[in-house]
Amino acid sequence: MADEHKTSAYRGPDADRIRTMFGSIARRYDRANTILSAGVHHRWRRKAVRRSGAKAGDRVLDCATGTGDLAIAFRKAVGDRGEVIGTDFTPQMIDLARAKDPHIRFEVADVTQLPFESLRFDISSIAFGIRNVSDPRRGIAELARVVRSGGRVVVLEFGQPRNRLFRAIYDWYSRHILTRLGGAVTGERAAYEYLERSAGRFPCGDELVSLMLESASFSSIDYIPLTFGIAYLYVGVKA
Repeated sequence: MADEHKTSAYRGPDADRIRTMFGSIARRYDRANTILSAGVHHRWRRKAVRRSGAKAGDRVLDCATGTGDLAIAFRKAVGDRGEVIGTDFTPQMIDLARAKDPHIRFEVADVTQLPFESLRFDISSIAFGIRNVSDPRRGIAELARVVRSGGRVVVLEFGQPRNRLFRAIYDWYSRHILTRLGGAVTGERAAYEYLERSAGRFPCGDELVSLMLESASFSSIDYIPLTFGIAYLYVGVKA
């Protein structure tokens, strides 16, 4: 059962601090992700697209898109008849995303104040971003607002492995290796120390489902752990 106290007590980080931090690592962000995850993060994104049920002609909004990898994966699924928009509140990230795929519309926008009308999209998504939102409940509410009834809200986020031995090994790697490697690649070790801490304290599994249900009306929310629970993939169907 979800820890209701944990979800109700959770508060997100300062938005200006996060924007500045991601702006400082933007140019080296993709390289760091590939090194730190050994490329597994690309498989996680492809899994998110498959489980979203995205099909040709769908309209998709990817928030906290970073350099656009998930938006690009969605575009492959929806094709030329579909529409994909990627947003991020860090301008440096959006500049890099636009350079990757000029056919996708990338905009600077905050997930807590999306500049889109309600019910516009079939799918909204956020990958490795919801824990960095100053008000995650409001962010999820906005993700749900812009999706039609029966549409899907997809959340891909780091979590905590369930197996005690694997979790101990992963925690050691995160604290002692990830932060040093991330710092060496980007020159911003403090950013990766924050990212490691935030992943460890953010709700996951049933706890994040509870947070999502507190934020918006869903008829169902399913989730699966990825790579032994290093990450979790949630798909909520809007009521």
